[in-house]
Amino acid sequence: MMSSMHFRFSRSEMSLREKLWHVSWSFVLLVATVCTVGFLTLYSAANGNLEPWAVRQMMRFLVGLTVMLAVAMVDIRMWMRWAYALYVVALVLLAAVEIRGSVGMGAQRWIDLGFIQLQPSEIMKITLVLALARYFHGASYQDVGRPLFLLPPLVMVFAPVGFVLKQPDLGTAMMLTLGSGAMFFLAGVRLWKFAVILISGAAAVPVAWQFMREYQRQRIITFLNPENDPLGAGYHILQSKIALGSGGMFGKGFMLGTQSHLNFLPEKQTDFIFTMLAEEWGMVGGVFLLGLYVLILVYGYAMSLRSRNQFGRLVGLGLTTTFFLYVFINIAMVMGLVPVVGVPLPLISYGGTAMLTLLFGFGLILSVHIHRDIHIGRRGATDDV
Repeated sequence: MMSSMHFRFSRSEMSLREKLWHVSWSFVLLVATVCTVGFLTLYSAANGNLEPWAVRQMMRFLVGLTVMLAVAMVDIRMWMRWAYALYVVALVLLAAVEIRGSVGMGAQRWIDLGFIQLQPSEIMKITLVLALARYFHGASYQDVGRPLFLLPPLVMVFAPVGFVLKQPDLGTAMMLTLGSGAMFFLAGVRLWKFAVILISGAAAVPVAWQFMREYQRQRIITFLNPENDPLGAGYHILQSKIALGSGGMFGKGFMLGTQSHLNFLPEKQTDFIFTMLAEEWGMVGGVFLLGLYVLILVYGYAMSLRSRNQFGRLVGLGLTTTFFLYVFINIAMVMGLVPVVGVPLPLISYGGTAMLTLLFGFGLILSVHIHRDIHIGRRGATDDV
């Protein structure tokens, strides 16, 4: 528990200059490159104008870059100390959405702070990983094998998932569940327990169907047969497929995409921005972006695995997996491989909270990398090695 945790800082603490030296600047450059692709795509989405999307996204990136480097400088032991508190703050914000949340696009997901529309569910994607990593830190194989030991982390997962489903936001709820499942797997939970949960979930589908909103049911029906209602529920995904196919190998050219610029493609600056990019730059452009994403994932997993403490490894691996889920779900969605859900394309789609929380998460991964040689004992005692 936090009250029993004692942190011992050695005399060999790294200075700020040394920490900056240990930052993986190639990783930072990769992130900046992907964001630049996003700026150009948002510029094109506005028909060659920085307003209203590109300039705001660039400002958010500058703020987020500062946040990322500041987070990276904080000792990984401090993030371990604050993990539960940050989770509680995010959970309270999720509860506040139910009371004073702003409604947009048929969902109540945001808190209006005046200068930004804060989406607490995005923050929860980061803080949940921190809290689970703190809980599983130092857990033995025997601990993880005990069902009662797994009850607290399950409550930590399903409490925010319940709030998010009520908003409703099926995509984010799915990301929280899958990301948490990865954390349980990384902590050593046996595979047969995942099989039991999957079988139980499949058996509960008929019951869950009764509690789903009508538009959510329609999305699943449309996913199975989008041509059934081409001008209604199936419009989004059909237009997305048309735009993807029309881009061909090399695309129609920058700002020359017809589906997007003639407004056939919906949500071109947010959820369906990958479709717009692929129409203008073709398969080559799409594969180029995917290559950048793969490099970020490789860096994230490599930096995480080098950590000598379990908390750092779990945080890095969990956040990198969360980033993978962002990419996979969004691209699979616009290609019609999964139902349409509200998951943005990371670092590309227009959105303030998603951009800032992603860069905050990357800052944590950098912190794991910078402080990779710190050993943290099972009860939180730490030594520099």
